[in-house]
Amino acid sequence: MRSATIKACFLGGLICLSGCSSVRNGFAGSAADRPARPAGVEVLHAAAESPFEPASTSFPADRNQAVVADDVDSAVLRTPGESPAVDVVGIERPRRQPPSSATPRKLVVTPVGHEIADDRPESDGTITVDGRTYEIRLVDQQTQAPLTEAGFRNVRVASQQIALSETPFPGSVIATASMADEVVSADVAPPDAMLLNLPSALSMIGGDHPAVGFAQWKVQEAYANLDQAEVLWLPSIQTGFSFHRHDGNLQASDGSIVDVNRSSFQYGLGAGAVGAGTTPRPGISAQFHLADAIFQPDISRKTAWATCHAEKAVVNRQLRDVALAYLKMLDAHQQLRILQEVKDRTAAISKITDDFAGAGQGLQADADRMRTELRLIEGRIAAAHEQVDVTSARLAYALSVNPGQRIIPLDPTVVPIELVSTDMDEGSLITSGLSNRPELKELQALVAAACDRHRRQKYAPFIPSVLLGFSTGGFGGGLGNVINNVDNRYDFDAMVTWEIRNFGFGERSARRRSQAQVQQAMFRKLSLIDDVAREIAEAYTQVTHRRERMAVTQTSIRSAQDSYDRNLSRIREGEGLPIEVLQSVKALEASRRAYLDSVSAFNEAQFQLQWALGWQVSAPQ
Repeated sequence: MRSATIKACFLGGLICLSGCSSVRNGFAGSAADRPARPAGVEVLHAAAESPFEPASTSFPADRNQAVVADDVDSAVLRTPGESPAVDVVGIERPRRQPPSSATPRKLVVTPVGHEIADDRPESDGTITVDGRTYEIRLVDQQTQAPLTEAGFRNVRVASQQIALSETPFPGSVIATASMADEVVSADVAPPDAMLLNLPSALSMIGGDHPAVGFAQWKVQEAYANLDQAEVLWLPSIQTGFSFHRHDGNLQASDGSIVDVNRSSFQYGLGAGAVGAGTTPRPGISAQFHLADAIFQPDISRKTAWATCHAEKAVVNRQLRDVALAYLKMLDAHQQLRILQEVKDRTAAISKITDDFAGAGQGLQADADRMRTELRLIEGRIAAAHEQVDVTSARLAYALSVNPGQRIIPLDPTVVPIELVSTDMDEGSLITSGLSNRPELKELQALVAAACDRHRRQKYAPFIPSVLLGFSTGGFGGGLGNVINNVDNRYDFDAMVTWEIRNFGFGERSARRRSQAQVQQAMFRKLSLIDDVAREIAEAYTQVTHRRERMAVTQTSIRSAQDSYDRNLSRIREGEGLPIEVLQSVKALEASRRAYLDSVSAFNEAQFQLQWALGWQVSAPQ
C-alpha cells in the first residue's frame, strides 16, 4: 500500500514540475528558433542542488568563453578538442531590449532513481529538472501556489508542513515537516519589470550607452583631426568679389600728396586688390609651418590610437560595472530567499511552541520568544526587500535604463563562475595584464605623441613657414564711380620665412615645456603599471582565498543541515522542546549566508581579475 502511495506521489510530482515549462516560455526561444547543435558538442552547465548549497561548475578557464548560464538551453557550448569561440559582447545589439518572452522554451525533466531513507522516512525520492534536484516528500497537507504569468515559478517543493494530532503532546508529533533546500523564487515579477540574465545585461552595453557613446565619438574626433593634419600642406580656395571706393588725399610713390576719387572692382579667385598692390586674399593659398606638416600627422595618428584604446577601456569598465552590479542584485535576491525560508521554518516552530505551551508541555516564555524571533525576521526581510530595490536601481544606472523600472534576475541561483584560471602563477598574470590593458596602451601612445611634439619644437627654428598664393579673375576701375577697363588679372606670391621666437628664449621655453610633457606622460604610464600590477595581485589573491572560503563554508552547510534534521527528529520523538530547534535554524541560516557570501565574493573577484588583465568581460548571447 505504501509502495503504491509513493509511486502515485512521485508521478504527481513529475506532472506538477513539468508544468513549470509553461512558466519558462518568456526566457528563451523554442528549439526550432535555435541553430542545431553539432554532434559531439559538450554542454558546460552550472547545476546546483539548492540555491544556497554548494554548487560546482565545469566552465572552462579560458577567458574567451562565457561562463554564465541559467539553464541547459543557454549554457555554453564547446566542441571537445576545439579552442573556445571568440568573445561575443553584442555591442551592436540594441539596448533596453530584454530577452523576448514570446517564444516557448522546452523544459527537460529527467527522473532519477530514488529510495526511502532510513533516517528521513518522509523522503520519497528526487527528480532533476535542468540540472536542479527536487525532493519529493509525503505530506499530509501540501500547498502549491499557482504558476505566475511573469515567468517565475511560485512553487515550494516539499515546503515545510508540520501536522499535529488532535491532542498535541510531545510524543504525538507526526514528522512530515521537511525544510526543503530547494525553494524556487517566490517573487512575482511586476508587469513592467525587466527580466534579465547576465549575458543579456552585458549585451546592452553598446554605442548608445552614454559613457561608451561619448568615448566612441571621441575616437571619431581624433581621426578627423588626423585627416586634417595629413592635408595641412594642401592649399585652400577662396573665390568672391570686392569693391573699393576712395575719396580724398593719398600719397603717391614719389611722395607727393594727391587728391583722388577712384573706385575699383575685382572678381574671381581672390579678392581685395587695390591699386598696384597684390591681391591680399589669394584665390588659392597655402600658409603653414613646414614643421607642422612634417610632425603633426604622426602626432595626430598616435593621439587617435590612444583614443581608440581609451574607448576600449571605457567599454571594459562598463562591462565590469554591469557584471558586478548584476551579481550584487542576484546576491540580494538570494539573501531574501534565505530569509523567507528562515521565516517559514521559524513560523512552523513558533506554531509548535504555541501548541506545546497550550498543552502544558512547554513554557509560554518560549512561545513569546519564538513570536519575537518571527517579528525580527520580518524586519530583516523588509530590509532585504530594500536591498533588492537598491541593487536593481544601481544596475539600471549601470545599464543607463530607467531606474524606476525594477529589474528581476533570471538566474535561479548563485554558482561559482570561472573566468580566469588560477593555474598560472601571479607573475605570469601580471605580465599578461601589462601587455593587454588598454589603459596602458593608451598611455604608451600618448607618450609617443608627446615625444613627437618635443621633436617638433626642437626642429621648429630650422624649418621655415611657407606662404603660397595665386589669384586670377577680372579687375577694373576708374575715377569717381566709373568702373571700366575690366580685364584679366593674375597674381602669384611665394614666401618662405624662418622664425626664432623671442630672441631664442621662446624656443628654449617651448622645448622645455614639451620635454616636461614627455616626462609627465612617462611617469603617468609608470604609475599605471604599478596600479595594474596591484589590481591583478589583489584580484588573484582574492580569487585564491575566496575559493578556499567556499570550500570551508560548503562543509558547514552539510553539518548545519544534519544538526537541524536531528534536532527536528528529537522533537518528533518527544525528546526536548521545539525551541531547541531555533539554534539549529540560526546555524543553518548562518552557514547558507556564509556560503552565499563566499560564492558572490568569489564571482566578483573573478570579474575583477578578468578586467584587471585587460580582457573583455563577455558572455554568450
